[in-house]
Amino acid sequence: MTFSLYAKDGSGPPRADRQTRWLMAVALMAITTVFIVNGHDGRRLLQMCALVLPVVAWQLWPVRHVAWRTLRALVTWLVTVSFVIDGAVRAYISNTYQAAPDGSMVLGAIANTSRSESAEYLQMYWQQCLTSAIAVLVAVVLLGVCVRLGARPPAASSADRMAMGKGGRRVLGAALAACLMVSALGYISKPWRRLHPMVFWPAWSESVAGVRASWHHQETARQYALNDAIAAKPTLGNNDPATVVLVISESINRDNLGVYGYARATSPAMAAQKQVLADQLLKMRNAWSVEATTIPSLQGMLHLRNEEPSPLHILALARAAGFKVWWIGNQDDVAIENLHAKLADEVELVNRTPGRASASPDTAVLAPMRAAMADPSPRKLIVVHLIGAHPHYLLRFPKGANPFDHADDAVDQAMREQGRAAWVREFRQDYDAALLNHDSVMAELLTTCQKGAKPKEYRAWMFLSDHGQEVGHVMNHAGHSQSTPAGYRIPAFIWQNTPRHALPAGVSERPFRADWASMTLAGLMDIRWDGYQPSQDVLNAGYQWQAPTLGTPIKSFVD
Repeated sequence: MTFSLYAKDGSGPPRADRQTRWLMAVALMAITTVFIVNGHDGRRLLQMCALVLPVVAWQLWPVRHVAWRTLRALVTWLVTVSFVIDGAVRAYISNTYQAAPDGSMVLGAIANTSRSESAEYLQMYWQQCLTSAIAVLVAVVLLGVCVRLGARPPAASSADRMAMGKGGRRVLGAALAACLMVSALGYISKPWRRLHPMVFWPAWSESVAGVRASWHHQETARQYALNDAIAAKPTLGNNDPATVVLVISESINRDNLGVYGYARATSPAMAAQKQVLADQLLKMRNAWSVEATTIPSLQGMLHLRNEEPSPLHILALARAAGFKVWWIGNQDDVAIENLHAKLADEVELVNRTPGRASASPDTAVLAPMRAAMADPSPRKLIVVHLIGAHPHYLLRFPKGANPFDHADDAVDQAMREQGRAAWVREFRQDYDAALLNHDSVMAELLTTCQKGAKPKEYRAWMFLSDHGQEVGHVMNHAGHSQSTPAGYRIPAFIWQNTPRHALPAGVSERPFRADWASMTLAGLMDIRWDGYQPSQDVLNAGYQWQAPTLGTPIKSFVD
């Protein structure tokens, strides 16, 4: 019994002459090239076309045996479909995040994503993904039709003629031969060959697994971090009791906070705190993250950037200086837990639901925060990591608690005038409601830090976000963004019951970098060691601003 893509009847299967095979090959190349163009540019576009050409040109060969024709059809369809999917995925990542799939941002995000979170991502961004999915589905079907035509038996030699002159056929054959020579060189060249989707994506998967594995083998690295901190021989400026609280939030854009001048009342509790505390609560007007995603942002934020090539971790330095350290987290995140949280003496992770679908409220950190504040240790560093306004925005506030839902206010009207899509305006409403809910937790954490200080006990509270969010500020996008300023604009607050030293005039207007936050935190704890750099401590008179290089040009770091 011989397998065929076509049933045999008395008249026999339809046949493909040379002209049909050429038309089919051109159609295959055209469909695939459309997606290559969307996913690649410049020299890589030509390289990808050269890599797909051999399997397309294979269709021109008049294969007569049915088994070989079936195998060719299957191989051709699989290879061309891989190029289509590759182009679609690359185009989506590039258009949405201005990144390449093998960039550190994407590798880190995928390595830190569970299956459930992937499903939740699609649930949130299905509208953006739907167009690409439909285009891929249509292309897959058309490619199937083309290779099915290629599975027809070749026409008899007497009818197997091209509708062109002999000279034209020679020119066309020579051009094809030249292209195939380029393709052969491409397959020989490793830089070209590794771009092939069937080579690139398996290697990409291994890279993701490698990143994930490195996070799971951090015990040795943590011991090295503690040893390095001890070797730095940190001391304290004074031995009075001290409690310092660092609050790190998630995905907060300062431009969406009422206390920063936003038109919606998204932060009334912090605005009230600012009114009561006045200059004692510094609102850093010009705070910036240097990363648009969580993992790299925390890496920079919690390491002392001047200590190259092995930067000290601020938690390890605090422990070496005599502080008892807490990490209270509301994110179930294997990377953060292994890279940072486990460096603390006490780790309290209140959220055990990974992914975007986690509905754990930030109020869950308040009880362990109060317990840490009540601990009798004379010197304490308490790090509180919130889930903030991490997408899904709808999960960051109680159901029915969105006062901005369907709002026809100044914010919505401005977004309409800017041409923002309806779905983006709805995301902005949900985002602002998440910030309103988050505001009460911020204020409660500050109040908890202020209460119950012992005689001569120094108290300090520092708040900042890991990065911002683009929610229709300059484009139709809701989420992380490394290509717009909104992805980097963050809030930052600093409070001290009694400042360590007189603050410079205009300190709250200084531009502030999140990746220098650990140096400011070291100053708040009054830790002294040879590596301390007052030029990176925003509260120090010797502070010297240096503009970071971000993923998008910034006209000015000072508003």
